[in-house]
Amino acid sequence: MPLNNIYHQILDNLKTAILLVEPNLTVSYINPAAESLLAVSDQRIHGEAITKLFHEQEDTLVKLLDAINNCEAYTKRETVLTLRSGTEITVDYAVTPVTENRRTSLIIELQPLDRLIRISREEGLLSSQQNSQALIRGIAHEVKNPLGGLRGAAQLLARELNDPKLHDYTNIIIDEADRLRNLVDTMLGPHRAPEKQKTNIHEVLERVRQLVEAESDGSIRIIRDYDPSIPDILGDREQLIQAFLNVIRNAQQALRQDSPSDSDPTIVLRTRTLRQLTIGTHRHRLVCSVDIVDNGPGIPADLRASIFLPMVSGRAEGTGLGLSIAQSILNQHNGLIECRSEPGNTVFSLHIPLEHAS
Repeated sequence: MPLNNIYHQILDNLKTAILLVEPNLTVSYINPAAESLLAVSDQRIHGEAITKLFHEQEDTLVKLLDAINNCEAYTKRETVLTLRSGTEITVDYAVTPVTENRRTSLIIELQPLDRLIRISREEGLLSSQQNSQALIRGIAHEVKNPLGGLRGAAQLLARELNDPKLHDYTNIIIDEADRLRNLVDTMLGPHRAPEKQKTNIHEVLERVRQLVEAESDGSIRIIRDYDPSIPDILGDREQLIQAFLNVIRNAQQALRQDSPSDSDPTIVLRTRTLRQLTIGTHRHRLVCSVDIVDNGPGIPADLRASIFLPMVSGRAEGTGLGLSIAQSILNQHNGLIECRSEPGNTVFSLHIPLEHAS
């Protein structure tokens, strides 16, 4: 179906991705919004089968042919399309048959959802983090006050006791009170606001790498994939070292305990810059992104939604505080940590805005 000039101009200026598909299911037109979304040019895909543009798990061709033969429109929600590059995108799309001179073509409208899904997921993550921190502060207040009284009473009691053997019992009370106080302090995260200054992200990562290599004694291979063009970020160097160290130690422990004996335990440190990235509800022009990738067994599906909450751990001996503290530090730097995981490929992505360092 040829497009006359006025319709062509209208479609070219729409923000919605539009495709025109012929009865033989070849693509005769895509507008600039569709070119951007599908990462292909109109000239390159013109006359090609639509299956060369994208495909989904269900049989797209059968549905499209039914729409042509029966002249029936249909809509699909939150569908994952795999592009020719292998990239996956989540979209809503509507298929509308258009008949002219007894010849039925299809108009396909694509509405990308990835950014909306990402914003919703990050808002939920930030909200959970804030709620858990508020809960912990309340618990800390209720716990630390009686602990102080308990510790003070044990010290007074120790002074009144003449038998040195009984001091062992008061010392246990004092030590356990101190241990509980330190645990509560750790749950609260950093004790001070970050002292931000220009910091080279690769110097931070190299410091962390040296610490992890010393701890693992060469049993874990660490691969560096750095982008040297990344400018300095604005951050607290010591707190950022702590955040990255917590995440990498988490990967290190998973590789040590759960990897098969014949595997090659590997952690990849990868840095990149991302443009126009939304963190929470704020869209940042430029973001430093650090991926920490391990080839371990992955995170159990039932833990993935809660791994950044305090006291949540997949290991019996774990405290469940490392990732929570790392997330809290990134939040104080206007950043965020995300995670995606499957067996053999777990990726923690730490995002820190760069525009504040300009």
